[in-house]
Amino acid sequence: MTGGAAKGGGSRLSRRGLFAATSGLMVAAGEAPARALSAGADVVPFRGANQGGIVTPAQRHTTFAAFDLVTARRDDVAALLRRWTDAAARMSLGEPVPPAVADSGDVVGLSPARLTVTFGFGAGLFVKDGADRYGLAAGRPEALVDMPVFPGDQLVAARSGGDLSVQACADDPQVAFHAVRQLARLADDVADIRWAQSGFNAGYAPGEAPRNLMGFKDGTNNPPIADPQAMAAVVWVGDEGPAWMRGGSYVVYRRARIALEHWDRMKVAFQEQTFGRQKLTGAPLGMRSEHDKPDLSATDPDGNPVIPENAHIRLAAAETNGGARILRRAYSYDDGVNFVAERWPPWRQAMEFDAGLLFICYQRDPRSGFLRIFERMAKFDMMNQFVTNTASALFACPGGIGDGEFVGQRLFDAG
Repeated sequence: MTGGAAKGGGSRLSRRGLFAATSGLMVAAGEAPARALSAGADVVPFRGANQGGIVTPAQRHTTFAAFDLVTARRDDVAALLRRWTDAAARMSLGEPVPPAVADSGDVVGLSPARLTVTFGFGAGLFVKDGADRYGLAAGRPEALVDMPVFPGDQLVAARSGGDLSVQACADDPQVAFHAVRQLARLADDVADIRWAQSGFNAGYAPGEAPRNLMGFKDGTNNPPIADPQAMAAVVWVGDEGPAWMRGGSYVVYRRARIALEHWDRMKVAFQEQTFGRQKLTGAPLGMRSEHDKPDLSATDPDGNPVIPENAHIRLAAAETNGGARILRRAYSYDDGVNFVAERWPPWRQAMEFDAGLLFICYQRDPRSGFLRIFERMAKFDMMNQFVTNTASALFACPGGIGDGEFVGQRLFDAG
């Protein structure tokens, strides 16, 4: 809970309180740690017409987590979402999570670092094992489908799915992790973390697409986030969804391990054919600049397509997918290395990176967005020989949170 001192008067040390000896701070059920330093440029408004962290210019770090609900009580879920909302609003300002569950104090003195916390609801919030768990089944949007298993997927169940999602993004990795850590503590006996994954982006200039671990720019062809009409067409749910989803969006999460040890042995020319772009400039093959429109009809003197038929950008292009578009908000990840035995002389251990891409995208409807695009890519994309998807999830991110509201309140009020 996020209340004040225990009943009966004086403050007492919370069961989760702690002493921060290095700073001389005591975090207890009556004492919050000193307010973190904050500057206006480092604060992204938490409340508004839409949730933050969707069209917010991408921060440099993320911690994405999914939770499984372990309570049978609908009121417990609503109370958790209220606690989470209050805590996220405070953390976005650089303020500690208040008692009785004490803030860990590990970001005291740090800027909010443009922290955003974006919440989502999985299908399991509505129906699980065929049961309407919380009387919310009627509120499940049609667009919140069960994610298919695509050709080549090697999904790990423990890294996929979930009833609730939390994505914290910030320009400081400790701030992003701190946010998820505090929300996990606030979950108590209502929800348990199912999986969590951290990711990072390089520090490029605002508006410039970052490079992924394959060395190519990622997200060049995104619709412009500063264009409200483009965002309304691609990202934000309108009147077609249930009322609680208006102004919301659907997020697809895919954890894609890249065989970097294999990719790094490929010639740059082959890599460029795989992507359909020049590696250094990001320009489509046959073009000069990164943001030039790819010419999918161009051929070389021998009559072969300049951009190969199974190049990544051709298969992802709206022109080849019935106009389908998404807003990519991907991050790279690095979880160390694995060692495997070689199967040929000299019979030594071989190393492979457990690293790759956290493919994260937002759209108005995943059926006409990601699912339409990826159905073809999973079968034909040249990149598939280097990429293995090991996790998959889809969440419905409710519309913006007004003053006094908690995330998803309109869903619970309507149920």
